[in-house]
Amino acid sequence: MRISSNFDSGNIVVIKALAPNDIQLRIQKDHQSDFYQWFHFKLESTAFVSHSLTITDLKNSAYPDGWKNYQAVASYDRQEWFRVDTEFDGDNLVIQHTPEHEHIYFAYFAPYSYERHLDLLAWAQTSVRCQQVFLGETLDGRDMSLLVVGEPDDDKKVIWVTARQHPGETMAEWFIEGFLERLLDDNDGLARQLLDKAVFYVVPNMNPDGSVRGHLRTNAAGVNLNREWATPSLAASPEVFYVMQKMRETGVDLFLDAHGDEALPYNFVAGCEGNPNYSPRLQNIEETFKTSLQLATPEFQDTFGYPKDKPGTANPTVATHAVGQQFDCMAFTLEMPFKDNIELPDAAYGWSPVRSKQLGEDVLIAMRSVIDMLR
Repeated sequence: MRISSNFDSGNIVVIKALAPNDIQLRIQKDHQSDFYQWFHFKLESTAFVSHSLTITDLKNSAYPDGWKNYQAVASYDRQEWFRVDTEFDGDNLVIQHTPEHEHIYFAYFAPYSYERHLDLLAWAQTSVRCQQVFLGETLDGRDMSLLVVGEPDDDKKVIWVTARQHPGETMAEWFIEGFLERLLDDNDGLARQLLDKAVFYVVPNMNPDGSVRGHLRTNAAGVNLNREWATPSLAASPEVFYVMQKMRETGVDLFLDAHGDEALPYNFVAGCEGNPNYSPRLQNIEETFKTSLQLATPEFQDTFGYPKDKPGTANPTVATHAVGQQFDCMAFTLEMPFKDNIELPDAAYGWSPVRSKQLGEDVLIAMRSVIDMLR
């Protein structure tokens, strides 16, 4: 029996693995950080034998409530990720599974590999509507890549979409994949209409270093990028620095930042009601966007989510607040679940890459509903 994680986004530490019914594991912390929650590893063992894998010390993890009613995902081919029996006792996560093959992968959510990220960039740039732009290098020397979709024009609205500031929130890049597939579809009338009126700036992965390292929340320096938007630096957060630099060049009329939430089993958005510049105009755009998305898909709701900020109390280091304030634009953080959408449960797959991609397609409908309301 062997357990390994020496691969893209791999993360696990083996405490004990001598018997299939008593495997003890723990999650490695993000580099230079106390955050830990993401796991991704391979089990090589005897097929058709029951295995019990215990991940320990989770009461001190980043989001202990995230383990309640959570089911881990597994895959034999690294393409189809299904849910497996999982229990949490307040400190230990116990995965019970009888593998059908000798090699099986387990993860916190379906991984989105760096190779798939590069494939997405390469595929997108083959469209005549899309250009891949190099913004700068990360701390580990990887490319910060931007996709520009549409022909820039002073009369067009400017829409920015970013994902995976927190690298373990892989559903965010699955969302982007679906978003781009529809936006770049020459036969899609909605996409063509949007591109007549707007140009899109899309960053599929804000944190490629953390993604490859198997981090939950931080970059190579142990920095939470979604707390760097007030004063980003090349030393600690070049990813945010380069994106903000480009935003100042292009302007922003609508900003959407895709994430995943460990605890809440819903899809929802968080806006800028706590910003000093929040106005009835922005509120009207927000409400129109949310109503349209609710009509477009039953996967989205606006009842459950984060508590709304009181006026003037927004955290200026968070992307949505910083961009919304600086550019006086509609800005939303879009959250998807690690667990399942409790309103439309799927026992086999839970919230999944397929559903994340579909939400990415559907959000274009909501963008169309507000495009003429933007400056």
